[in-house]
Amino acid sequence: MDYLSFDDPTQRASVGVSCFTGASGVSEYNLVVRPDEYADIDTQLEWMQETYQTAIDVLGIGTGTAVLRRFFLSDIVNQQDALLAHAFSNPSAPDEPCAVSWVGQPPAPPARVALWAYHVSDPNAPIVKTLDASSLTLNRGPLSHHWSTRLASTDVEDSYGQTQAILSDYERRLQSWGCSVYDNLIRTWLFVQNVDANYKGLVTARREFFTERGLTADTHYIASTGIEGTHADVAAKVLFDAYAISGVQPEQTEFISALDHLSHTHVYGVTFERATSIAYRDRKHILVSGTASIDKEGQIVHPGDVSRQLDRMLENVEALLAQAGAALSDMGLFIVYVRDHTDCGMARRRMRERFATAPIDVVVAPVCRPGWLIEVEGMAVIAADNPHLPEF
Repeated sequence: MDYLSFDDPTQRASVGVSCFTGASGVSEYNLVVRPDEYADIDTQLEWMQETYQTAIDVLGIGTGTAVLRRFFLSDIVNQQDALLAHAFSNPSAPDEPCAVSWVGQPPAPPARVALWAYHVSDPNAPIVKTLDASSLTLNRGPLSHHWSTRLASTDVEDSYGQTQAILSDYERRLQSWGCSVYDNLIRTWLFVQNVDANYKGLVTARREFFTERGLTADTHYIASTGIEGTHADVAAKVLFDAYAISGVQPEQTEFISALDHLSHTHVYGVTFERATSIAYRDRKHILVSGTASIDKEGQIVHPGDVSRQLDRMLENVEALLAQAGAALSDMGLFIVYVRDHTDCGMARRRMRERFATAPIDVVVAPVCRPGWLIEVEGMAVIAADNPHLPEF
């Protein structure tokens, strides 16, 4: 993984970039953009859009390569109009189609908003994308990659009923693509308003939904992050983003555990995979779920000590990556969640000391168990040689 940074004193936002280029010549980029100075939301978005555009121009990839843009927001309810007023943050902007995700998770100050963007560039063929409602499809030969964002349901009030409705609606989308939850769903993000109160209903609804479709402790679950996060509609207790692949073959997928470091999730009543890898002809993706300071018995390690919890969570991620033949240096992105906003500065400093110019964002988002003070997720990419598998 190559890490790039753009040091331009004229810009008032900073950007970190990772790039992986496989033997096919196809490149994947992750960019994290955040304002460096205090300002109102409109001004910060203007700074970010300028820095983002400059970065993709320097990289030579253009806006047409954008697949996903997720915006982390300090006050999502009051920031909707500003987001809609800027093309790169407007889900319905008439320019190049892109999946646009909004989540209420305040970024570290002075930012009111931060951006994670994922791009795919192919020198051999045009990037073919279609946007239907809140789902973007990236067509890549025999495979189609489906990114869905901002899904919610407010027909009922409780998190259990909302999760049931969201998952059922999403399953209908999968079926319209010729997909199923069991075979094609790769990664989910479940953002929960007031996670301490509403996570239990989500967990129960998800477990029941999965069990009915054959996803159990004896088969497999889905890589996931379940964490505090809010929708622009205050009635929405749950906000859902997802990634699925139609055409993916069973031999491409591996569900990753590191049982010498982390227990299975079902040990403490939840149902997700620690990480999932997807192998292609020239590369392998390792999608790391939200990972905290946990041990092989499912217990919190270093209660009350956020700095030592950070060390343990990275040790756990390193163990998961090792199972897939990867290392922390192969990570293309780190999204770090802290429970207490006063820990943002420490978390940013510690991550920068360890990973220098890698794309890193730190946001305020309590983890699903109150004793976990910090969590991280991300994706690694490594080279592979699998001539019998589809190209990415």
